[in-house]
Amino acid sequence: MCATRGKEKATGEDVLVVEDLVTFYGSIQALHGVSVSVPRGEVVAVLGANGSGKSTLLHTIQGLLRPSAGTIVHDGEDITSLPAERVVARGICQVPEGRRLFPTLSVEDNLLIGASGKRNWRKGFDEDLAYVYDLLPVLRERRDQMAKTLSGGEQQMVAIGRALMGHPSLLLLDEPSMGLAPLIVKDVYEALAKLNEQGMTMLLVEQSAEMALSLAHRVVCMRAGCVVLSGAVEEVADDPRLHDVYLGAR
Repeated sequence: MCATRGKEKATGEDVLVVEDLVTFYGSIQALHGVSVSVPRGEVVAVLGANGSGKSTLLHTIQGLLRPSAGTIVHDGEDITSLPAERVVARGICQVPEGRRLFPTLSVEDNLLIGASGKRNWRKGFDEDLAYVYDLLPVLRERRDQMAKTLSGGEQQMVAIGRALMGHPSLLLLDEPSMGLAPLIVKDVYEALAKLNEQGMTMLLVEQSAEMALSLAHRVVCMRAGCVVLSGAVEEVADDPRLHDVYLGAR
């Protein structure tokens, strides 16, 4: 079991509340009683090394993995047992690690797939597409190109745009900086900051603590499937545990 350190209480304005989540991969326990809350309009960053349980947390919230204990509440409703397609229909959309685009489809067709999980998805499609193109102008320029011909940064923009086409109330991002050059990471994070300024709520999983801290309002640090530190960025940014494990000893 995890030691309880800095466990945050729900504010009443939380889009997502995860409490005491336990998830197994086969016989291996990957999450040990994890609790996280995501306030409306904020960015919560989940930091940790490989194998710490970050992606497992997102996959469990998304309904791709079924927890053996604990609860997941979205906008006041328990969604712990919902299948992934119903979680998406509620507006919890994920930008997956590695982007996972359809390589031989055009940019616009990949965006179309992102809208298809909504009820009555054709209604307002053109307006949604225009919004994504305004936010991420490079996608308008590349709209007819096959996804496999894009750079890594452009593919990440498509993955973000695809998720936005689902009208998310909560955007889950799994390692958005992975495999990208520093200048491209900066562009991706600038787009995410603009989204948050417009009110988008995000749960962000990252290994790049520096980039995550530049965007997040709150931080959750995980190790071996446990939450070992959590709180507002200004409260934990100078915590020795975060610096020693993720930023290097000062």
